[in-house]
Amino acid sequence: MKKRDEQIAKLEEFESGIPSKWRKEAEYRLINRDWIRESQRIATEMLIKMDEMGLKQSDLAKMMGVSQQYISKILKGKENLTLNTIVRIEEILHITILHPSHTR
Repeated sequence: MKKRDEQIAKLEEFESGIPSKWRKEAEYRLINRDWIRESQRIATEMLIKMDEMGLKQSDLAKMMGVSQQYISKILKGKENLTLNTIVRIEEILHITILHPSHTR
């Protein structure tokens, strides 16, 4: 038991004074995995279409009237899109992001 305590003490010497965000981020990804997958799907569709149209992020940003940084966040899946933004993306890139439900 003494050896284990020595090992723990040695590890604690190297412990950072700043709390790690890793656990919080991992928990967030687990809770929001469906939303994250959907964001990745949207980003992939956008990137494919942008490539086909020869558009850069800055081009799309100008067309949408937003910053290039905002487009970057969307393409990284870091932005919770409004319906207005989704519709603008669909119109400009000629893609379907929202699929109407066929169930009643």
